[in-house]
Amino acid sequence: MPVVPEIQTLLDQLNANPIDMAELTPEAMRALFTALAATDGPPVEVGSVEDRTIPGPRGDVPVRVYRPDVDGGAPVLVWYHGGGWVIGDLESTDATCRKLCGRAGVVVVSVDYGLAPEQPYPAGPDDAWAALTWVAEHAAEVGGDSDRLAVGGDSAGGNLAALVAIRARDEGGPALRHQLLVYPATDLVMEHPSIDANGEGYFLTKASMEWFRHHYLGADGEHGDAASPAVSPLRVADLAGVAPAQVLTAEYDPLVDEGDAYAARLADAGVPVDHVRHPGLVHGFFGMGALSATCDEAAADAADRLRRALHA
Repeated sequence: MPVVPEIQTLLDQLNANPIDMAELTPEAMRALFTALAATDGPPVEVGSVEDRTIPGPRGDVPVRVYRPDVDGGAPVLVWYHGGGWVIGDLESTDATCRKLCGRAGVVVVSVDYGLAPEQPYPAGPDDAWAALTWVAEHAAEVGGDSDRLAVGGDSAGGNLAALVAIRARDEGGPALRHQLLVYPATDLVMEHPSIDANGEGYFLTKASMEWFRHHYLGADGEHGDAASPAVSPLRVADLAGVAPAQVLTAEYDPLVDEGDAYAARLADAGVPVDHVRHPGLVHGFFGMGALSATCDEAAADAADRLRRALHA
């Protein structure tokens, strides 16, 4: 089907003034990304919001804790924002976290992991793991229930969520009930056909993906190897035993092939998978609820599935 009309209008505006990624600094890209966060609408009220820090391998890691307006310990979602491991922060994902908190009835711990190029790989995965293990040990401190723990993220954040879920399996915990992987980046080698098929004109471009990878892994991979299973979860030899997953992909996303492939790999390994491939949508749709009812319904449906997985 064609791109959803409201999203096509946004694409037409963006494509009328294309950005040369090679000429932009990470700081300039971060400013643009913050402006785009308004496409998820104004912040919705939740029970409470608290900014704090937790210990990480390179120093304190900022987190933002969203609590639903419920009595007793609620399930906990550790959330990793998107942005190619280079951009994004607690503010850019604030509206999304509020919606997940309210719609799913979960405590959301949003993690402000280290960003490249200042903190290239493996800073992001290391901070993501530190946040998960801290939450597992201190869930009650943030109003959560450690027996009902999930990880999630969008794009680069989906990559981090998948990696920590694999590490949790390999290291015998923390025990996870669920993974919410929203158009996850699962293979940084960038050889899937959809990267070329959808690499121009659909918000996320192939050029921007190369720019992100360059900053994250280094110009010549000096910080990390794109083909390593520690970077690209699709390249993990065996996915059996990882937490049940919800995988969302979008028809016009350069990442759709690798997201679909990861869902298929999980299913083949015997992992319960709830895979939804959204027609007519693009990368970033999860945070475009203010622009499109279709995007908002897709995000609400994912939150409902998360609720069912964690409240069972």
